[in-house]
Amino acid sequence: MENTGLKVLLHASTWFAPFLVPFILYLVIDDEEIKKLSIQAILFQLVIGALIFISALLIIFLIGIPMLIIFGIMAFVVPIIGIVKAVNGSTFNYPIVGSWIK
Repeated sequence: MENTGLKVLLHASTWFAPFLVPFILYLVIDDEEIKKLSIQAILFQLVIGALIFISALLIIFLIGIPMLIIFGIMAFVVPIIGIVKAVNGSTFNYPIVGSWIK
């Protein structure tokens, strides 16, 4: 349960500084798990942002509306799951990008 506070801060930063906090933690903290989570958080925000943008473009074809709802909910719920797992002391990998970082 090391660095629980930093993990919670990292996951919660998605609502107030989604790129700045993970980037700063990556540069300042020496813990490999925090570095891995920081990279995953930044990649997750980039991927979700791209998916929401593509979904917004696809609204013209009506398929974008459910995709926009799903990715919007995902952008809100995934950090909450990360916070809960960090408080409980278990490991967490972001969906989609979690397997990209080893």
